[in-house]
Amino acid sequence: MKDYPIIRILVEGFLKFDRKLDDSLSFFFKHYGKSKFMIAMSKKAQVLGLEKLFLKGPKAFVYFFLFYLIRDTILYIIIPIYMMKFLEG
Repeated sequence: MKDYPIIRILVEGFLKFDRKLDDSLSFFFKHYGKSKFMIAMSKKAQVLGLEKLFLKGPKAFVYFFLFYLIRDTILYIIIPIYMMKFLEG
């Protein structure tokens, strides 16, 4: 396989930037668009239930809900619409 220096430069730049952000970008991609906060809140929601989670911290619950709402809207509605428009021409 050929060595592509431009790809290597881009990957190294991405990894360098990712290390400055405490590997947050690679974590985000590995976990399908979830942040560490979202994963922690998901575990709490499974253990406590949504009602108890809301009563424990309404502000955190609202952030959790909005993050999921925005992420799912982008992943499952907006991206497929643009992909179909792009593929149809």
